[in-house]
Amino acid sequence: MPTRGFAVTDCAHCPSPPSPAAGRWDVGTMSRRVAAVPAAWLALLATAALAAGCLVLATVDPATSGRYPACPFYTVTGRWCPGCGTARGLHQLLNGRVDAALGYNPLLLVALPFLAYTFLAWALPALRGPRLPAVPQPARAVWTVLALVGVFWVARNLPWEPFAALAP
Repeated sequence: MPTRGFAVTDCAHCPSPPSPAAGRWDVGTMSRRVAAVPAAWLALLATAALAAGCLVLATVDPATSGRYPACPFYTVTGRWCPGCGTARGLHQLLNGRVDAALGYNPLLLVALPFLAYTFLAWALPALRGPRLPAVPQPARAVWTVLALVGVFWVARNLPWEPFAALAP
């Protein structure tokens, strides 16, 4: 009887087949089943951690609580990085104040839909949900996004208007 993968029949330290009628134990099938379990648990754990993080961020204001770490780049250089203001912006966004979130970090509102889609495209299939269509990511697009983040990084540190408005 041909089987896929490596079949174990007479091994003293390996488990026996589920039943005599099942025949040979297919290691390939079992490894695929075992590998599917951690992905689902990881996706479930990541979703729960994301929900808990959003709950904490919605209730504890990063601008006033002093419970969140300072940006290491800002601490060392005194300049804003592209991520500065993201926690404060997410707090405002989770409390329904889109205009205040835009004031803290406009890049956040641009990047958030893409980050959410990427997370869902990973988590849904792992949780046996629908598979989202793949979004092509040509190298030119990746380099363009990196260049725009670099321009935003420089522009938010310029001291004159309208660039000073990009600082959190």
